[in-house]
Parts: sequence; structure tokens; C-alpha cells
Amino acid sequence: MELPNINKRQIENLLEKGKRLDGRKPFDYRDITIEKNISKNAEGSARVKIGKTDVIVGVKLATQEPYPDHEDEGTMTTNMEYSPASGSRYESGPPKMDSVETARVVDRGIRESGFIDWKKLCIEPGKKVWSVSIDIYSINDDGNILDASAIGAMAALKLTRFPEYDKETESVKFGEFTDTPLPLTEKTPFSMTFYKVGNNLLVDPNRDEEDAAEARLTLAISKPSKDHIINAMQKGGITPLTGEELKKIVEQAEKVYEHVYPEIEKQLKKK
Repeated sequence: MELPNINKRQIENLLEKGKRLDGRKPFDYRDITIEKNISKNAEGSARVKIGKTDVIVGVKLATQEPYPDHEDEGTMTTNMEYSPASGSRYESGPPKMDSVETARVVDRGIRESGFIDWKKLCIEPGKKVWSVSIDIYSINDDGNILDASAIGAMAALKLTRFPEYDKETESVKFGEFTDTPLPLTEKTPFSMTFYKVGNNLLVDPNRDEEDAAEARLTLAISKPSKDHIINAMQKGGITPLTGEELKKIVEQAEKVYEHVYPEIEKQLKKK
């Protein structure tokens, strides 16, 4: 949705001065809150709010035959849906392109990071593996659904516990949870999206700032050691990004990671 020119100019003029409509600096996030284990039926779940943007993410585990080219590895699917309550631009019905893109961006960030140890999801090579289903549901979209969804998916995966599995009958006892967590690595992906508005860059836009943007770039970053690793990137919008802008995005991404990710981890570790 295109923003009226007067609002777009106001946003651009503020950014030229290093300011934003809500008083933040260009690379500041709004407050992030995480509510853990909100579903009694999902194997893992989380509710994430970034400012007024609000998403719920659930993880379900089931068993299936492995894919022929990955006979000893588990599988994963990611789905996303905007509820009509998310905003006036959303209606009931099949997933639209924005839902599909959000799911793909979240999926790629998790998959390419190596966050899940796929081989440990194998029950019997060539016959049966665990499948991981991530479902994202938007409750309110006030900008930056991409990052909220990615944080929610990461949090829900960290909270996931296996259901009981009967080896004799090869059946899953849904609703009966074990204390065994999902096999995860230290390559925890944290996705952040940078937006270009006029000649300036920012992160975590509110609804008006996102509508004013001409381009965006999502980076899925992990830090298993002392160095930051970019696991995946996704460009959006029709306006190109220059080499200098890409360099600035990467530089700022490392700073944003060091400031924001520890706060997320702190919330996840709280009992």
C-alpha cells in the first residue's frame, strides 16, 4: 500500500536528521516481548510482540517417510497466515503472496543456518523421520511482520519438546510430552530486515515507515563463534540497493545483533 506523499516526505525528512516518527534512531528496534508456551497442544509455541506488531508461532512434530535424497534426515515445512484482525488490508481466504514470502524467508533463515540437527530427527534411515511444522499466525500487523515471525519461529523451536513415541506400534502419542528438546545447534538464526526509505536505511519499521519504503533486505545472522555469519538474504521491493548501502547494512546488522539478540535470549531463559 502506497503512503500519501505528505507522510512519506515527513518520514524521509526525519530520517535525513537521524530521527523517526516515534522518536527512535534509524537502527533502533521497538520493545520486543516473548510469551512462551502459549499452546497446550503444540510441541513448542511462542507469542512475539515488536511494538504493536503481534504474532503467534506454533511447532508441531509428526513422523513421515524421509525424502529420497535425504533418507537419514528430518523434514520441515513453514506456513504463515495473516488473520483479518491484523489490519484492514487483510481478508479471510487462501494465503496471499505476502504470507507465502514471509513463510519462505523464515524457513530459509532456519534451514540455511543449520540451526536444526536434521540427522538427529531420523528414527529409521529410509523409513521414518520426524517432521517439523512451523505455523505462524499474525494477530496485528503494525510493521515488520518478517522479523517478528522469524523471532517467533526461533523461540518456538527452542521451546519444542518431543511427544511420546511408541516404537512397537510406530505411533506418536500427541498431547503426551517428553522432556527431550528438539536437537538444535549453536547456530541460532536471528533475522533482521533493513528498509530503504528515500536515501536512508532503517530497521524495524512501523506500518507507515514500511509503506514508505522502496526496498528491503532481510539477513538471517547467527554467531556460533566470535564471528557473525550471514546464513541467508532476501531482497524485496523494486528499488535496487547500492554497494555502499549493502556494506552499511552488513555493518549495522552486526551492531543490531549484539544489542537486540542478547535481550531475546534473556527472555527465553526466564522461567
